[in-house]
Amino acid sequence: MEQDITLKKEKQGLAFLRNFIAKAAPRFQKGDLFSSFKKTGITILSIALFLGLWHLGAKALYNIEATYKIEKAMTEQGPEAAAAERTCIESGNSGCQPNTLPSPTQVWASLQSLIADHKLINVKKAAFAEKMAATNAKLIAEGKDAIVYTGRASFVEIVLTSIKTVFAGFLLALLIAVPIGVIIGLSPSLRSAFNWFIQVFKPVSPVVWYLLVFMIVKTLYIGDSTDNAFVISFISVGLCAMWATLVNTAMGVSSVDKDYINVAKVLKLGTFQKVFKVILPSSLPLIFTGLRITLSVAWMVLIAIELLAQSQGLGLFVWEEFQNGANDSNSKIIVAMFVIGIIGFLLDRLMLTVQNMVSFNKNEGV
Repeated sequence: MEQDITLKKEKQGLAFLRNFIAKAAPRFQKGDLFSSFKKTGITILSIALFLGLWHLGAKALYNIEATYKIEKAMTEQGPEAAAAERTCIESGNSGCQPNTLPSPTQVWASLQSLIADHKLINVKKAAFAEKMAATNAKLIAEGKDAIVYTGRASFVEIVLTSIKTVFAGFLLALLIAVPIGVIIGLSPSLRSAFNWFIQVFKPVSPVVWYLLVFMIVKTLYIGDSTDNAFVISFISVGLCAMWATLVNTAMGVSSVDKDYINVAKVLKLGTFQKVFKVILPSSLPLIFTGLRITLSVAWMVLIAIELLAQSQGLGLFVWEEFQNGANDSNSKIIVAMFVIGIIGFLLDRLMLTVQNMVSFNKNEGV
């Protein structure tokens, strides 16, 4: 009986293997599998080449600065000081290490350090919440605000703050640019009237937008002790980034096929029905192209604006590490650079996916 069951399982396994080979054979014939391995291999090779060049460059810069420090000690203090400086550098003492471009291994160590720091801060928060649970329950019962943890934010929390800010700015840009773009696109006269406004304000620097928003928000929040850095940040981001959506929306609306407009007239659709049932669906591909550009621009300008607004995000983190000048500060800046780049790439892929869902012509993107 057991032998029959074993033979049956073996036959099922062989049948599955034959079916798999039969399905995979055309792919082998077309060379798809080889092409996939080739692309993967090229990608891995390019990453290895990048890391190798980075390592060699970091080492060369390290040697240049180390040589300079030794020669400077020789010139200013003599051979003994130069020998002491050389010994200190070779020992790995953090107090005398050249402060230059970090190597890939140093950046990886800093990433692990930031993750460990995040875990430690979470433990402290949990301990604080447990310690203050009874006190906060009493305060809430009395209608007062609970005591919250006011320690420093971890790197993960800083990243999440930046993502929250960029999406708030993106939403603001969408709410401003799409309605105005639709209104302008419906009327050639309005397009001509507002063209100067778009052309003048579209190239304005993020720094200038930040200063303008700061002037307004500071006045509106006058006498209020709450931190308005987040408000200033996301409004500045939205105003900087909305122009691509505004222009693309106006262009999409103005280029809707006239036959669709005529059908809407024949059906005696109202203005709002015509906009939501005819114009917007036809304009969606161009609108989403503008939104994709807007999100990319928002993420790029966010770093500078967070720095200026002192908002607890990646921009402020990078600036504080630069000002700090600690032995691992440069490594943490490079970690932030990679995080910024990866998140920017993922945001772009997200918008490209949404764009392809509403577009007639699918974009592969790069």
